[in-house]
Amino acid sequence: MTQQIQGIIVNYRVGPKAQRPKECIIQFTHIASASEASRLIGRKIAWKSGKSKIIGKIVALHGKKGLVKARFRKGVPGQALGTTVDLVG
Repeated sequence: MTQQIQGIIVNYRVGPKAQRPKECIIQFTHIASASEASRLIGRKIAWKSGKSKIIGKIVALHGKKGLVKARFRKGVPGQALGTTVDLVG
């Protein structure tokens, strides 16, 4: 059996004048460096809430502590902040 890797949605990607609900900053539990997180770029992730599921893709690193940026197909709702996402592929 393979272990399901989970991450936590930390925040939206924000700028000085705009908040982007399609792009999120995600922290994975067992990843603590940028070199480990760089292996996740290009992988798909999914946020699940009841019956709905929003699919996204990890597109870049965010900083040097192992956080990544993910871009979702649809905007992620506010209640998703602080919840988990699963690596799909």
